[in-house]
Amino acid sequence: MFLHNIQKHSIFRVVSKYTPTLFLESRVMERETEKILDKIRQKRMEKKLSLLNLANEVGISHSHLYYIESKKVIPSIDVIVKITKALDFPLKSLFD
Repeated sequence: MFLHNIQKHSIFRVVSKYTPTLFLESRVMERETEKILDKIRQKRMEKKLSLLNLANEVGISHSHLYYIESKKVIPSIDVIVKITKALDFPLKSLFD
């Protein structure tokens, strides 16, 4: 009886109705984030910068940069801006 009453509650119907959409949007965001992180790594490699050199320019540890490039950590926007400045390429090119 208790479970039946909970399922009738409108908030549970809304959550269950939109959960697949939220999951799909989350997967799309995840793929886009991975593309951005791939571009950062690619630019660093093109510039022939080591993780340590770029990390020092950005002001983060080389292990943090490694985790960013390995997609284990999502960097803050501030860190992304600093990375693009250090690599000398426009921020908007990450979203092309």
